[in-house]
Amino acid sequence: MTGIEARQAFLQWLEQERRASPLTVEAYGTDLAGFLGFMTGHLGGEPDLVALGALQPADFRAWLASMANDNAVNATRARHLSAVRSFYKFLARRHGVENASVSLVATPRSRRPLPRALPPADALGVTTDIAEMQDTAALQARDTALFTLLYGCGLRIAEALALDIRDAPRVGGDAPLRVIGKGSKQRIVPVLPAVRQAIDAWLARHPNRVPDAPLFLGARGKRLDPAVAQKVMRDYRRLAGLPEHATPHALRHSFATHLLAGGADLRAIQDLLGHASLSTTQRYTAVDEAQLMAVWRKAHPRA
Repeated sequence: MTGIEARQAFLQWLEQERRASPLTVEAYGTDLAGFLGFMTGHLGGEPDLVALGALQPADFRAWLASMANDNAVNATRARHLSAVRSFYKFLARRHGVENASVSLVATPRSRRPLPRALPPADALGVTTDIAEMQDTAALQARDTALFTLLYGCGLRIAEALALDIRDAPRVGGDAPLRVIGKGSKQRIVPVLPAVRQAIDAWLARHPNRVPDAPLFLGARGKRLDPAVAQKVMRDYRRLAGLPEHATPHALRHSFATHLLAGGADLRAIQDLLGHASLSTTQRYTAVDEAQLMAVWRKAHPRA
């Protein structure tokens, strides 16, 4: 059996026995066609099952390197390698072709994108101007309170919308905000006076101020849906001419980035964000370095 025939048998198995969708079958077929095409040139002839079983780790690495030379990103190369591994599992089960080399090749790692913060003026503009997206005073107060809380305390949108009336920081108090984050981990976040004032203004219009009521309500009186907050921000950024990465989560990134730029300690920022690992928080140092390099390139006479 040739490699092309084995590929066709694998795709038929995906379609008929695994009930894979047509798009999935097409994607596997394309990935395997590229792999077999490379091996044909690499080996000097179309590989059969014996040749496929004899491939060494260096052969698979050469294939991955060729994709990198064609500007394929790590995520694409990892997907292709996953398809080839599935192909080899099929060959082992149906045709007795064993090749441990494919499992010895490291999966290309995708670099996590850097957090994309807003400039301080734009982040402040969200908290002061987003009320313009609503027609009623109550909804204006709600949205101002929500987005001021996101930027002022660095909360995730889900964390903010999970708060109840009893959790609300009020003017005249100095108690920090207790937030339940990922993995049900609790953290303590200090609250700025501007955040307390915005929350107070919203509570004055809140239709149901009982302790266990949701702090942020939707139009039907239930807990505000994250999709509604996302839409409010999406409409605002288009009106204000902000980039597409200006989302509620970008306010959390802005909170951390602006603290770091102001001299805050990285470990303190980790605690405020509720990151389990300092390495997650350290991504913000790369953001700061990138901004410094952008300023240097723009301002230096020889840049």
